[in-house]
Amino acid sequence: MPPPLGDGAPDGQSIRPQSPSDESKPPVPSQKPLAEETMDQLFATLADPSDETRGKAAEQEIQRRWQRSGSATIDLLMGWAQQSLAAKDYGRSLDFLDQIVMLKPDFAEGWNRRATIYYLRDDYGKALGDLEKVLTLEPRHFGALAGIGLIFQDIDRKADALAAFEKALALDPYLDPEIKNAIKTLKPDVRGKEI
Repeated sequence: MPPPLGDGAPDGQSIRPQSPSDESKPPVPSQKPLAEETMDQLFATLADPSDETRGKAAEQEIQRRWQRSGSATIDLLMGWAQQSLAAKDYGRSLDFLDQIVMLKPDFAEGWNRRATIYYLRDDYGKALGDLEKVLTLEPRHFGALAGIGLIFQDIDRKADALAAFEKALALDPYLDPEIKNAIKTLKPDVRGKEI
């Protein structure tokens, strides 16, 4: 969440002294709080490299919204699945996630979490199937694209891994540095070394 607008002074008064150069600068338009932006606006903010702080905040807001199921039951099951995952009880976590995707098949994050469990169990076929479902529901899901890249990298499909990682990075330039490093490693293998 971005810091509140203003500098804390009462009644719109500034507590900062104004320099003569401050008067010649045009006022900076106030930015809408990220919580009020549409998903399209958040993705535009995320893709804009001119403001890293706001971009990272947009990334967090997108992920926060992806967590919203709109159902108290699904939220409870997601919490239990997360606790089981943290305890490395993948079977139990998978049981909860199976219920989630059955009860709310349009909830992309349920499919994404289940794909994570399948990935951790080295069941790449099922993980890829769930990640494809995530992308059907939310084509801009950079986490799902990164997950597909990781699977393809693990099974030595370098060109496919690179393509998935690059799509994810195009959507979210603040992705985990491991994804950026994977791109650097894969590029010479897939496209050849630059001269």
